[in-house]
Amino acid sequence: MDSSNEARHSAAHYFLEGLTEIGCDYLFCNFGTDHAPLIEAMASFKRDGRKAPATILCPHEITAVHMAAGYTIATGRGQGVVVHVDAGTANSAMALHNLSRGRIPVLLMAGRAPFTTRGELLGTRDNYVHFVQEPFDQASIVRPYTKWEYNLPSGVVAKEALRRAHTVMHSDPKGPVYMTFPRETLTELWSEGQIRSYPRERFGPASVGAVDAQSIDAIATRLLAAERPLLITAYAGRNPDSVARLDELARFAGIRVIEFSPIHLNLPHDSPCHGGFMPAKALADADVGLLVDVDVLWIPSDMPDNSATWWAHIDVDAEKRNFPMWTFPGNLRLPGDSHRILADLLAALKVRADAGFKTRAAERVKRLAEEGKARHEQAAKAAAAPGTLGQINPHYLCAALAKALKPSDIVLNEAIRNGGIVAQQMPRTEPGTLVGLAGGGLGFSGGMALGLKLAMPERTVVQIVGDGTFYFSNPQSTLAVSRHYKLPVLTVVLDNSGWAAVKEATLRVYPDGEAKAGSEFGATLAPDMDFSKVAEAAGAHGELVSDPAAVEDAIARCLDAVRSGRSAVLHAKVTKL
Repeated sequence: MDSSNEARHSAAHYFLEGLTEIGCDYLFCNFGTDHAPLIEAMASFKRDGRKAPATILCPHEITAVHMAAGYTIATGRGQGVVVHVDAGTANSAMALHNLSRGRIPVLLMAGRAPFTTRGELLGTRDNYVHFVQEPFDQASIVRPYTKWEYNLPSGVVAKEALRRAHTVMHSDPKGPVYMTFPRETLTELWSEGQIRSYPRERFGPASVGAVDAQSIDAIATRLLAAERPLLITAYAGRNPDSVARLDELARFAGIRVIEFSPIHLNLPHDSPCHGGFMPAKALADADVGLLVDVDVLWIPSDMPDNSATWWAHIDVDAEKRNFPMWTFPGNLRLPGDSHRILADLLAALKVRADAGFKTRAAERVKRLAEEGKARHEQAAKAAAAPGTLGQINPHYLCAALAKALKPSDIVLNEAIRNGGIVAQQMPRTEPGTLVGLAGGGLGFSGGMALGLKLAMPERTVVQIVGDGTFYFSNPQSTLAVSRHYKLPVLTVVLDNSGWAAVKEATLRVYPDGEAKAGSEFGATLAPDMDFSKVAEAAGAHGELVSDPAAVEDAIARCLDAVRSGRSAVLHAKVTKL
């Protein structure tokens, strides 16, 4: 109810209050002319000492969205991103694709062009771009990647709309949402009595949970009789507590665990049950399989599965509604919380397991440990040769980097065609110390590394990319944010001179084609680049290394810089594509 005795504030004022009420710690911003009311409200909040989300200014939207994602991964609290109308939305789309595939809750907010032209309302069009930045369907730019979209019709529902956005993005399966607002809407004045709050305890998100005892019993029955059980996962470790639970289950039941294209650390890499990162051989042999929080289980054209395998699919997103085609097997498909389901499964196995089962499971674990030892020896052998001048062996470099890191240090693996080498040579053992690419939008790791560092300033964060990915990550933007907000990160560039994925894809499709005959793959990038200079331009430490003998000292200097509060870029010339 409006009252002449109540204070009146702009819709932007209540919007900031609403962001605070939904638990938004930060706004990662790339401001434009559409945000004048928000900026004015922020200044008023600062003057009055009111609580509001802190702002992080990002020169590019890719940095902003991925930085919000990194902070969200570390804290579990979805954050806000503010971008400029349709143009900023378009720049954000690739990052939204990654967040959608990674099921990361982030609220992307964009202004819209003012809808009045001749001064009818405060905030009316007063600039050339206000006429050209009005598409017919702005939200369509990111619609494939969002769970929900909304255009704020009036400031009176600002807090209600924000609570709805937060509830949707945090409901399982989680994911990004999108909200827009015209300038005139944000300048509206409303009295305090007209604005209602929507607390989480009454309007909060929906979560998946456990499954029925009959389903647990069905899986347990299969595992108790299995001879070659297999578990494939990619993102069970999004819940850090699931890592130890999965390890306990695997050890108790003698299950081989494969992390195929892992997005998180799902099982300690020194676990005797860790079966590596490629499921091909185990896939053909398995008699019982568990698919736990995984989108791409294997590559069917290269890794034929066993038609006799019985599969249980346990997933926060078992339906895969956002995949137009998804035809992997699942005799028992269970949407739910994998942490709770695996806990119930382990409990059921412990009740039903007899001495014979425990003996067979222990023997499997022993064999798996021996296989793991052989893989580690193979990895050491691959890293033994340093390489040659101008072509450092990436195995050697990654092994040297692994030796210099602590178990708690965080590695973001975006090395793409060298990503398997990073996984092989840089085993991680602690929950939350590995982040991989969920989608196909290259350049995620720069901003995400900054978000992780913002949330966990005591941790060392290492971003590993190829030269192609380094370009995609907008390094000038990420380095500028690093310097501005004192967020030191180590970036390691494994420069193989181009897009190895493009070359390899062409050879897979046309193994004896004209591209191979003429060595024309459209994959070689500009030669003689020195990315250390990009680092130096932003006040970071930069190293260009092409001699294998200089690798260890270069790594040490870069880590010293980062641990002293200064970002570093190590540009390494590795084996060419």
